[in-house]
Amino acid sequence: MCNLAQSLLSLTTFVYNPEPLMQLKTTLILSALAFSSAAFSQAKAPEPDFTLSYNIGVVTDYRFRGISQTSKKAAIQGGLDFAHKNGLYLGVWGSNVKWIKDFNGATKGNLEIDLYGGYKGEIAQDLGFDVGLIAYQYPGNNSGAAGTPGAGSVTNANTTEVYGGLSYKMFTLKYSHSTGNFLGFLKSSGSNYLDLSAAFDLGDGFTLTPHIGVQKVKNNKDYNYTDYSLTVSKDMGNGFSLSAAAIGTNAKKAFYTDSKGKFLGNGTLVLGAKYSF
Repeated sequence: MCNLAQSLLSLTTFVYNPEPLMQLKTTLILSALAFSSAAFSQAKAPEPDFTLSYNIGVVTDYRFRGISQTSKKAAIQGGLDFAHKNGLYLGVWGSNVKWIKDFNGATKGNLEIDLYGGYKGEIAQDLGFDVGLIAYQYPGNNSGAAGTPGAGSVTNANTTEVYGGLSYKMFTLKYSHSTGNFLGFLKSSGSNYLDLSAAFDLGDGFTLTPHIGVQKVKNNKDYNYTDYSLTVSKDMGNGFSLSAAAIGTNAKKAFYTDSKGKFLGNGTLVLGAKYSF
């Protein structure tokens, strides 16, 4: 009888002992907390309202729409960009230039500063738009001024364009229209440029970008031309990239040769390096 009571008491103690249940409950709670903490740490940070980015680089020849802006010499370039998450953007970009003196016959004008702003967004999946305005400023340039070799045949080099573009996946079509005289050409308001480009991701940081564009200079049809290029760029990481661009045009040599006898629209290979941060 005594042995039976002891056995029942032991069984009761085993069944109702709360310690293992408490340990299991504690383990489950700690595991849940650990999982929640890990999930929270992996959640994406909120998108900032705006971003500021900077870039600086060098190219062996600064080509604008296929035409050399530096008389086939190297250029140092850099810029600052502001982008709001609602699609609004503003920016400034600069480079040294030589064409205002060597092509337009000015005695002043060694710098280009571009001021631009616009708005971009998405119309539908993979279909985007971009509209804006850009002012190509050449501080202190006296293109076409009295007493210069180009007086009477050209005007001030400063140029303003409005533009609009559509992008579909890797393709971009863009139209630019000057609101005043274009790069010093007389009576050239309304000059325009239409270009088509694409960006193909080749993997391992390589991008292939074919491009073709048509420049029309209002009331100066001898200066109309088509330019084309094929660019390979390599993202080296940490904001550093390298590029090589094969560039050509069908510009007329008789009209795009500067005062030093250099044809500014010849085919060439332009190498570049840029750091963005």
